[in-house]
Amino acid sequence: MMNPSLSRISHDPARRGGRACVRDLRISVGDVLGWLASGMTIDQILSDYPELSIDDIRECLAYAASREAHEVRIPALA
Repeated sequence: MMNPSLSRISHDPARRGGRACVRDLRISVGDVLGWLASGMTIDQILSDYPELSIDDIRECLAYAASREAHEVRIPALA
């Protein structure tokens, strides 16, 4: 079940292979995270992709943080 606070993130098997996308756009959460990781600023992303909003970008970050919180940790071998 999707967290109601992440209402901007959608999953559609017919779009981007079911990856988590921003609203119903073909822009995936991974795209946004990759742009940020490569050094793009939020202003640059918004300029290049005017269909996005700052709230969309924040929700991508919240989605990633939520996924990280559910990470499975494997203990190191002795």
